[in-house]
Amino acid sequence: MFVRRSAPLLVLVVLLLTALVFCLKAEATSGASAAASARASSGPVASALRRKHQFPPPAADTRQKATPEWIAPYREAAARLIGEALANDAAWQRLAYLGDTFGSRLSGSPNLAAAITWALDEMARDGLENVHAEPVQVPHWVRGRESLEIVGPIPQPLVVLGLGNSIGTPPGGVEADLLVVHSFEELEMSRDRVKGRIVLFNVPFTTYGETVRYRTNGPSRAAALGAVATLVRAVGPAALRLPHTGTLVYTDGQPQVPAAALSAEDAARLQRMVDRGTKVRLRLTMEARFLPDADSANVVGEIRGRERPEEVVVIGGHFDSWDVGTGSTDDGGGCVATWEALRLIKKLNLRPRRTVRLVLWTNEENGGRGGLAYRDQHESELASHVMMLESDGGVFRPRGFGFSGSESARARVRDIATLLSSLDADWIGPSGGGADIGPSVQQANIPAMALDVEGEYFLIHHTPADTVDKIDPQDIARSTAAIAVMTYVIADMPERLR
Repeated sequence: MFVRRSAPLLVLVVLLLTALVFCLKAEATSGASAAASARASSGPVASALRRKHQFPPPAADTRQKATPEWIAPYREAAARLIGEALANDAAWQRLAYLGDTFGSRLSGSPNLAAAITWALDEMARDGLENVHAEPVQVPHWVRGRESLEIVGPIPQPLVVLGLGNSIGTPPGGVEADLLVVHSFEELEMSRDRVKGRIVLFNVPFTTYGETVRYRTNGPSRAAALGAVATLVRAVGPAALRLPHTGTLVYTDGQPQVPAAALSAEDAARLQRMVDRGTKVRLRLTMEARFLPDADSANVVGEIRGRERPEEVVVIGGHFDSWDVGTGSTDDGGGCVATWEALRLIKKLNLRPRRTVRLVLWTNEENGGRGGLAYRDQHESELASHVMMLESDGGVFRPRGFGFSGSESARARVRDIATLLSSLDADWIGPSGGGADIGPSVQQANIPAMALDVEGEYFLIHHTPADTVDKIDPQDIARSTAAIAVMTYVIADMPERLR
């Protein structure tokens, strides 16, 4: 009797134990698979593949910060702007079209003029308001053909880029022996050997602010001591024999000599030859020249404020570029990211209290006249400018913004930045601004911001390698999102940023 009654119970126990063993095996298999998957997806190649051209981006950034109470009403708008920016690669595609179609956009060039016309048409098509061009007269410097070669001991070419605004050489070039120096102090100590030489400033890149002075001021400093031409080691990290161009500034009252940039590799090569006691003779040929000033324009588009349209938040970048590469990082990306930010605000019907004005400035690279013209043309309304933001440091992965202004304004900006924690772009740095907004900011003491990013900006800065393929579509999308959120909240918050 006992055995018969116990049989069903034993069967039930056996079945339960079998199910338990099966579950344990399945969990172990799942754990092993997950671990293998994690290992496979954690390497640098897999990480790069995940990020490359993937939309929407993987939800890797989950860190959240507590947002202040006054920010709470903006959470939904911020989420919508971020979601829309990351939903596709529209920003990257527009930037690619700009670079592919118009190429480099040096002030005075037909390329820049055509790009300005295109931008005006596209802004109108995007539904932006008050779209117009504000005329600016710009310098028209032309590079022409150029070359640098070792004449002796054995003839061979070097890679060179003339510096912006440099004069040219005589048709046959300038030929002279080489003198290498490593600082302005060494130049002064070598003054008895400078006359009649081509002087090379072989100064390794440290930071842009520290090293760029040799490009800017070196030619006049050497010419004052009798140099016949100047070469400058590329103002950027050593990278695949790339010279970096950029503007020089001739000192009033001093002789002007032709000047060009040399790649870090070629500068090091010449240094080694000199160190061996070799007498190096060079020939520099440049057709660089100025033509009469040309017509250009700053491009403007707006979303008019719903309550306080006379108060203005300005965002933008500079539309001109050097005549090498396609100016995609410097500064097509900044123009497109700010432009897309405004387009998204418009698309989502998020009309803020104040006017948001997009400006694509002209002539930042070799004259700064676009920024000066904006200040002069808007002088009467600068007091009503709430904030000016310039994106001119690349559109790599954003980490936040630099800010210049009062401590109370900084506190507000930090509050707004908490809305960007999902992008890992909530850092607010010690200083903001830019060359184009600088004249207006300084005149009217306007709070200023600049997008801050993580990337090798100076590796390709002012080189033929500044092309759109160096920019990750996700990075410019994230940059667009960060700018859109920051701009919208500052333009819409009840109290003006002060």
